[in-house]
Amino acid sequence: MSKKILVTGGAGYIGSHTVRQLGDAGYEVVVYDNLSTGSAKALLHGNLIVGDLADKTTLELAFARHKFEAVLHFAASISVPESVINPLSYYHNNTRNTLNLLDCCQRYEVKQLVFSSTAAVYGEPEENPVSETCATNPINPYGWSKLMSERMIRDYGFSSDFKYVILRYFNVAGADLVGRIGQSSPKASHLMRVACDAALGNIPAVSIFGTDFDTPDGTGIRDYIHVEDLAAAHIDALSYLEKGGDSQILNCGYGQGYSVKEVLDKLKEITGIDFPVVKSPRRAGDPASVIASGDRIRQVLGWQPKYNNLETILTTAYAWEKKKQSQSLVYAFDS
Repeated sequence: MSKKILVTGGAGYIGSHTVRQLGDAGYEVVVYDNLSTGSAKALLHGNLIVGDLADKTTLELAFARHKFEAVLHFAASISVPESVINPLSYYHNNTRNTLNLLDCCQRYEVKQLVFSSTAAVYGEPEENPVSETCATNPINPYGWSKLMSERMIRDYGFSSDFKYVILRYFNVAGADLVGRIGQSSPKASHLMRVACDAALGNIPAVSIFGTDFDTPDGTGIRDYIHVEDLAAAHIDALSYLEKGGDSQILNCGYGQGYSVKEVLDKLKEITGIDFPVVKSPRRAGDPASVIASGDRIRQVLGWQPKYNNLETILTTAYAWEKKKQSQSLVYAFDS
């Protein structure tokens, strides 16, 4: 009999890629998502329950009906600027709702959790590459809402036989290699999405925020991870827990960085489009370089990324954005 897994936020960007991989691996998947940023069309496997984690009644019914063996928890708000403007919504949606989920895990004796966290818990890292032992000191409510969730998960684990793997993401990008799913949220604002929009003519230009960093070309360096490799890390984490592994906190990154200029130049090369780029002042709190120390996740989970290549990340991201644009044009014409 296949194992039944609950995936919160499974209709979102990273969640939907993970749901697809779970289904391909033979798991029975139940997705719990309020569809505020996700889409039912992104689900290639599993059954969908449309619900909010704040709705304890619907959430408890899901646990009572399905008898889950593990939970993968993606559901969260993720915009740093939005968290600064409206911090309480982030503590409601990210922190309080994680508590609601943990309450259900306790009541229905679900013993395993893989949690979607973020490198934002480190704030402005004191070391680079950033290891899991680096001090956590978030500089925005988003980072704090995730760190507070981590603390609750850890405390519950200390007090019980509940086991978890907390995965701290760095910069996620790319899309399904055959173009079935990808980043669909209209609010997405990370560099590669913006660059693809500029190449497709959806926005007038890409802004580079800071060209005077202490880096080889003066622009900020980040560790980009392909969404397929990140999804695979969740499958590996689940397998690790199923085999009796102890609780872990692990960075999810390649341990290799690319500068903003390198990303933009590579996309221009791939597309053959010389889209406009505008130099803008640095943003407050942006460090020059943030790269993950990725050794521990490889050692603990046996994770072996397959798509650690800037061209692959950008090619799949651009193909997905181009597909979305063509579909939108078709829908507009048909209407």
